Amino acid sequence: MASTSDARTLAAALAQRTDADLAQLFERRGTSPDAEWRDFFDAADALLSAASIDRALASLTVASVEAMRSLAPDTTAIEWMLTSPDGRPYDVVGARLADRAKDVAEISALPTAASAEPASPAAAAAAAERAFTAVGAIGDLVLWALAAPIGRTGAGTVAANDRRRLVEAGTAANADELEDLIALAAAAGLIGEFDREWQTTSVGDSWLDTRTADRWTAIAEGFVRSLRPGLRTAEGGHLPLPTWAGAFPLDPTWEQTAGLLRRRAWRAGLLADDDTEPAWARSLRVHGAAETEALLVLLPREIDHVYLQADLSAIAPGPLEPALERRLCTMAVRESRAQASTYRFSADSIAAAIAAGETAQSLRSFLTELSRTGIPQPLGYLIDRAMARHAVVRVGVDPETGHALVTSKDADLLAMVGVDHALRPVGLVPHDGSLISRAAPEAVYWSLFDARYPVVSVDAAGSARTPRRHPASPSSPPRSPLERYARLLSDLRSGSGPDAEAAWLERELERAVRTRAVIEVAVRLPDGSTRSFTLEATGLGGGRLRGRDRHADVERTLPVANIVSAGPPASG
Repeated sequence: MASTSDARTLAAALAQRTDADLAQLFERRGTSPDAEWRDFFDAADALLSAASIDRALASLTVASVEAMRSLAPDTTAIEWMLTSPDGRPYDVVGARLADRAKDVAEISALPTAASAEPASPAAAAAAAERAFTAVGAIGDLVLWALAAPIGRTGAGTVAANDRRRLVEAGTAANADELEDLIALAAAAGLIGEFDREWQTTSVGDSWLDTRTADRWTAIAEGFVRSLRPGLRTAEGGHLPLPTWAGAFPLDPTWEQTAGLLRRRAWRAGLLADDDTEPAWARSLRVHGAAETEALLVLLPREIDHVYLQADLSAIAPGPLEPALERRLCTMAVRESRAQASTYRFSADSIAAAIAAGETAQSLRSFLTELSRTGIPQPLGYLIDRAMARHAVVRVGVDPETGHALVTSKDADLLAMVGVDHALRPVGLVPHDGSLISRAAPEAVYWSLFDARYPVVSVDAAGSARTPRRHPASPSSPPRSPLERYARLLSDLRSGSGPDAEAAWLERELERAVRTRAVIEVAVRLPDGSTRSFTLEATGLGGGRLRGRDRHADVERTLPVANIVSAGPPASG
């Protein structure tokens, strides 16, 4: 338990901080924005609790721990309010450090390398290949999350069904690799957590159309920004990876966390197999900004064409430009990913492209520009058949009512749609030779699509448009600490009046009464002199303190306004 002097010192120090500083402190210390603190004395008590101190110590670097052991002022320890401004650890902090004496004693044996060894050409080439593979896999992941959000468990891992589908689709080789890819994508802001699902953000949607080097830059810089403050440098870079293992000596979970981070750095091509540093990782380590010239030399050159085959396949003799591959994957299924990839067209894949807004003309135009071999006759027939079948049911907006409007030249098919039990949730009703629904046009479209009707979505002019079942989620900036802790800061300021001494005295008296503690109170008498009483506090109310005098064995009632000080009785 914190000593009363330490709690009082810390409370006074907290009151002197600005709201912005306090918000940063509360975030570092893991304070809940919903904490029920009445004043800065409550805040001091909570921050000096053993649990809070242990969490804070787990976030300190070797240098900060060593400074606290030697009673030297340390900026981090002072900012985290673990020491008084002169560098003296608060008593409870010193006690917790003493309890971890064994851990602290092992600090000197931890790695202290100041730099990283440059990678050999062979090691750098292998790291570049991993970077290229990771970028492609994350691209698949972001596309997947754009089409259908990826479920999360309560522990934060990918839900079992989605994990199985993603691994079977070849996005990742196993669950560990998948979690690494998710973490890298999330750190770069490409996907975000919404209602226990990973969804593609607007940043991720735009990222899909960028080139491989720019994709990798976003991933690598996002990874560095996500590192814990103790691993970051003032220049925006990070400490050399060889030092990470011993970065936080009092964090019992750090060994496992450091291993995960090193594995993700390795997967992103920031670390070679022999723990050396590729040239392109140095600029990130030094100042947090990627320089990709050395990486580009080792990456396969992106191409802008494929070879369409009569067996309904497409062969890309190298990695396609991302924007081209993204569109190609809306109309064909990729069967293999490598420097040379294979894609296959089918009735279902072409139908899905048309459902997404493509037309026979747009498909032929895109494939003609993309292909070095023209459009084979079988593929042309496949497009025409899919288009003829698909554009039978149209979903748009009724200009008079603004409701979803379903039309078709096939009256029998429209009648079938109107009585289909599977479509009851969208409430289709007859309207002037068509069907109308109060549901959103997108909901009606996807209901028809799921029921396997040949449906196309159209805009007000009757042109096919591209609906999305799961639009990219907006990438709104996270709330600042000052915004998150606004309510708590307001409570602390309003609960802490200008007379800190009187507030502290009242708090000590309340605590003594609550625990029926024996305290020594100094009381100012009418003649101006001061007299001390040793009381067992029994009550406080009406501006008076009640207690049994331990020396005179009588009940005394003392005006709080006349009490000068209160504290533990003097020993002896």
